[in-house]
Amino acid sequence: MHSVKILSTVAETKEIIKQIKNEGRTIGFVPTMGFFHEGHLELMRRSIKECGETFVSIFVNPIQFGPNEDLSKYPRDLSRDSAMAEKTGVKYIFHPQAAEMYPEGFQTSVKAGALAEDFCGALRPGHFDGVCTVVAKLFNIITPDLAYFGMKDYQQLAVIEKMTEDLNMSVKIVKCETVREKDGLAMSSRNSYLTAGEREIAPAIKENIEFARNAVIEMAAKPGGTLLEKLIEGRKLDLIRRGFKSVDYFKIADAKTLKEIPDLDGLRRCSTIFIAAAAVLGKTRLIDNSVFDIKKIKGPRRNYQ
Repeated sequence: MHSVKILSTVAETKEIIKQIKNEGRTIGFVPTMGFFHEGHLELMRRSIKECGETFVSIFVNPIQFGPNEDLSKYPRDLSRDSAMAEKTGVKYIFHPQAAEMYPEGFQTSVKAGALAEDFCGALRPGHFDGVCTVVAKLFNIITPDLAYFGMKDYQQLAVIEKMTEDLNMSVKIVKCETVREKDGLAMSSRNSYLTAGEREIAPAIKENIEFARNAVIEMAAKPGGTLLEKLIEGRKLDLIRRGFKSVDYFKIADAKTLKEIPDLDGLRRCSTIFIAAAAVLGKTRLIDNSVFDIKKIKGPRRNYQ
């Protein structure tokens, strides 16, 4: 097995990329902020399977964190991450310092558009501008043929897809299903913040999204049914009852536009549905979602009155 090479400068990384491309090999890219879990590793495995060479970036991007967010305490462990990536077959990790990515005098940024306005974007002003800026820089440095993103951060995925389309970037974005723990909790680096007691409560966010998904399928199939507002409020109340401190949002939206669906008529006009939640458990903010084509779902349904 090859040992992982840690690349810390843009110049060195570009030189290696040039050599690989001269050999005619395709490049897959997995951008991360490190502290790997099985979700990250699955992205790497898929890239290795589908591409000639795979690059992983580890960069905790300061410009996507707000003033009261967890930049300083975000978990970091390069030696652990390197060992985990090496076992998947990754040979290159791009791990720059902030000064390498944002040298003195840096002033250009990419502004995210309408897809960034709701959900996490509404609660974290400037967050998706920071995401777009760093991802655009990483794409320009790595120049990948394919880039792999998990669907747990679906809004981020949608924003990045739109950016690549609008700016005529040649990279193809590959969507990968959310990787979950056995009890359904979406894998996340922030799960390490949870206490043992909180960890037992955490799957409730997925359970409530699934409840809402089943209810939405039922509503779309026949007249009447529970009002969307009543359904959403019930899910929020259940999360609080189960032990969550607060619910930032629980929303049902069109998966293409990320516009919230206001009523049952709007629901029935939609084809792909996005149900998303963000809630605070102890000191940890968890997010999760479900994306599904409502018109392709068949089979027995229950009444969610």
